[in-house]
Amino acid sequence: MRQTAGLLAALLYLAPVTAQTPARLTTLDALRQFPSYYHLQPVIIRGTVARTAGRVTLRTEAHELRLLLTADTNTPDGPAETRGLFVDVGKLDRTDPRLTGYDREAADTWPKPGEELLLRVDRISGVPDRPVLSVRTLALEPWRSHGQVVTLIGQFRGRNLFGDQPGAPKVSPYDFVLKSGDASVWVTGLRPRGKGFDLNVDARVDSRYWLEVTGTARLVDGLVRIDATKLVESKEPALLTERDAPPPPPPSPPVQVVFSDPGTDEGGVSPATKVRVQFSRNIDQSSLADQIRVGYMGTTDLVVPAWKTAYDPASHALEIAFTKPLDPDMTVRVELLAGIRGFDTIALVPWALTFKTAP
Repeated sequence: MRQTAGLLAALLYLAPVTAQTPARLTTLDALRQFPSYYHLQPVIIRGTVARTAGRVTLRTEAHELRLLLTADTNTPDGPAETRGLFVDVGKLDRTDPRLTGYDREAADTWPKPGEELLLRVDRISGVPDRPVLSVRTLALEPWRSHGQVVTLIGQFRGRNLFGDQPGAPKVSPYDFVLKSGDASVWVTGLRPRGKGFDLNVDARVDSRYWLEVTGTARLVDGLVRIDATKLVESKEPALLTERDAPPPPPPSPPVQVVFSDPGTDEGGVSPATKVRVQFSRNIDQSSLADQIRVGYMGTTDLVVPAWKTAYDPASHALEIAFTKPLDPDMTVRVELLAGIRGFDTIALVPWALTFKTAP
């Protein structure tokens, strides 16, 4: 019975990422800049397929990523769009079925988180040499338009209120996300207001607005952005003749933790580490008081050092920094309690993290 259950679990792990599972459109640069954010997430990326020494990789001018393919997967010549499950190998155990096909000698040192990244491919197809410019093509191939003036239409998503992006450019207090379909980019340089609209980057309700953005496209530190010079209110392109305004957004879901660094059950963590947690959307910073617990597991003799917190609303990231290094070879537990609330008063789903410091 145990063997059957184990086989079933493996089959579930190795099943292709289904078309029903939303995928995050991104770049190889972003995957390397924010591996914890994308770990075990279905993603769509573009590059050129290459075969070297029995390995298959997806390459751009600056980066490459190893691909795990099934035997019957056809790889196109030239540019390719690839969909699959992104894996940070160092965050998984050697026996994890999601690493089937990943060849590494048993004697080799297991990689640390962020050192070895790969994509378990679900689908791969060719792309046109000159794709039509859109938010989607800019998000997938920003190098084609880097430094050029572009004009795009997309939905206002505030200061990453929906967790569309893994980080924030931090150019100004008014940076916001522009989304169309399954793709999104940052917009910087202008406050989101103009004739007939004045939008709040922290107001989810303002996501009913669509904007036409003109500015210079850039790829900086893994984030695709438009340095805007002009903003005009617009309408959802496919529905220009069907209605005058998009429907109101759905009710806010509970706030959740989407990733952490260190990762869950990670070992060998430096005692000098800081704990970084990213939420699914913006939180009310005042609600953090008395809602964070940190302690050593398995002992009552040692107390963790005092800590201080810093919160970045643009990336929805909380940093917990200790006043001195943690004790070595200890299991640390971090808890975020339900008293933490989103900017719209919706409560956090309680969350806990354990990791072990290096000896």
